[in-house]
Amino acid sequence: MENSEFLGTEKVGKLLLKFSVPCILSLIISALYNIVDQIFVGNSRIGYLGNAATGVIFPITVVGWGLSLFFGDGAAAWLSVSLGEGKGERIHRGVGNAMLASFLSGCIVILVAYLWRDALLMLLGGTEANLALAHEYGVIIYAMMPLALVQNCLASVIRADGAPGYAMLAMVVGAVLNIIGDPIAIYALDLGIAGAAYATILGQFVSFLICIGYLFRSKTFRLSPGSFLPDLGILRRIMALGLSSFLTQLCIVATTVVNNVLLVRYGMQSRFGADIPLAAFTVIMKLFQIVLNVAIGIAAGAQPIVGYNFGAKKYGRVKRVLLLILLWTGGICLLFTILFEAIPGMFIAMFGAGGGAEGLDAGLYLEFAIPCLRIYLMLIVFTCLQKVCAIFTQSIGEAKIAAPLSFLRDILVIACALLVPLGMGVMGVIWSAPIADALALAATVPFMIWVWKKLGRLEKDAARTE
Repeated sequence: MENSEFLGTEKVGKLLLKFSVPCILSLIISALYNIVDQIFVGNSRIGYLGNAATGVIFPITVVGWGLSLFFGDGAAAWLSVSLGEGKGERIHRGVGNAMLASFLSGCIVILVAYLWRDALLMLLGGTEANLALAHEYGVIIYAMMPLALVQNCLASVIRADGAPGYAMLAMVVGAVLNIIGDPIAIYALDLGIAGAAYATILGQFVSFLICIGYLFRSKTFRLSPGSFLPDLGILRRIMALGLSSFLTQLCIVATTVVNNVLLVRYGMQSRFGADIPLAAFTVIMKLFQIVLNVAIGIAAGAQPIVGYNFGAKKYGRVKRVLLLILLWTGGICLLFTILFEAIPGMFIAMFGAGGGAEGLDAGLYLEFAIPCLRIYLMLIVFTCLQKVCAIFTQSIGEAKIAAPLSFLRDILVIACALLVPLGMGVMGVIWSAPIADALALAATVPFMIWVWKKLGRLEKDAARTE
């Protein structure tokens, strides 16, 4: 077993770079599964109706992703704190319980999705034009859910175990297989949207196998059959630490579903119809997801550093990590914002602008999509700063603060999306995001000031007892 003392001695900037870059790449690569599907489907004969269909399935996949982070990020944070407290012998039980809970959660998602079938898809924003495509894509994606959740859970644990490069490798291999498989299955084999789904689950399965392989070379724990015996005490602690990540994903689902339904409703009252706003929003959410994953990758990559140093009572280092997280997140997200505002058409064109069906106007689609991208993402830097603050508070065990911060922005988005369109119509749904971003960041600042002052007090207390 390797020790993790370097987390408490190495320069924090160097550590953050080492852990965050692979984490960012892993999250972006994971997001590419759905994004690549949309790019190939959107540029095929199916057109933006295919994008609308994958957008209907997106909330279900995010629920699965959230469940895997619930247990995976919780186990990762617990692993780091355990090492800092010198209690590494208990880690294997937490990892085993997290894997078991992730697998069973995937089985539950399958059961709900298959039993509810098209009624669920209609609830998530399906329309008569895209329902058949959504069903065709979804039933294949669901099948891999239990193993995909275990793989996502293990990726978080592997990063916390000091091997972020290995976690990234697992994601890269799966994503490359998906990228190669999409054009073969969609175009060469003429499987259409089902081909995109088959390529996705192939990549996920290979990533799962690679992550399982890591368990035979892990640094701070070794699994045994006893590791998988349910331990409610350990699981409760893991779930408390992972609650912020889970709520973040659930709020993405709630926001997406509410926006889907409202875009369909108000879109039908406009000249754009129901499917154009839904397809455009699906593309915008993928771009949103990429930027948010960069921010989450910075904060999640910092979790082992923050957790270890907090457990070891090195609070000054914890404060320095927080400052770096905020600085890096703000700078990178500001750059993305400039690009989105300057060249929105290029990003929309990546996902295809063809009608894909008789009577659907590609020109009308672009007319709606381009200004929507500019509006929805104009304050994404605020979103990202607010989210990394929630993850940081989770890393130091402040679950009572992390949980409300995790869903604050999304609750505000939903509230604004319900109210603003009453006077603005379909464009009001889009304007709800920047309004909520500004309100959420303003509400988060007082919490973070309190956390900063608490760390300062703990630092002084630790210095007096040395």
